[in-house]
Amino acid sequence: MSIAFVREKEGGEAFEDLPDRPISPHTNFVTPEGLARIEAEVARLQDEVGRLAPEDKAGNARVARDLRYWTARLGSAQLVERVEGETVHFGSTVTVLREDDSAQTFRIVGEDEADPAKGSISYVAPLARAITGKSVGDVVEVNGHEVEITKIA
Repeated sequence: MSIAFVREKEGGEAFEDLPDRPISPHTNFVTPEGLARIEAEVARLQDEVGRLAPEDKAGNARVARDLRYWTARLGSAQLVERVEGETVHFGSTVTVLREDDSAQTFRIVGEDEADPAKGSISYVAPLARAITGKSVGDVVEVNGHEVEITKIA
């Protein structure tokens, strides 16, 4: 029999089975700003749970899934305070010069706070891994291209 003619479960139980968001196997390092964002997201979702109508099965399922994810990320967060130094590390703001003479500045942050379009990359990104521990003037190869570290803040 075609599934097109099978009746859905009563009450929208299909929404109750949303798969959990995958959680990275990497250590959940966060900056102070990243930790604050995670805490704010958990608080926002907890508030949203209280405002959703019980009959909004899809909304309740989505919020419950997201709340499980962010609660787990909050529970595993390892705060890394700002560290000063001459080498690239978690939390550093780094400027690199690419082979085409274009400069790029970004901050190395935790996975959940990374947003390359806004100038932040995850510490597990290939570029971040390649330059961690390096100093101004060092040249590294990333994905077949060389970049030179020109500034660390």
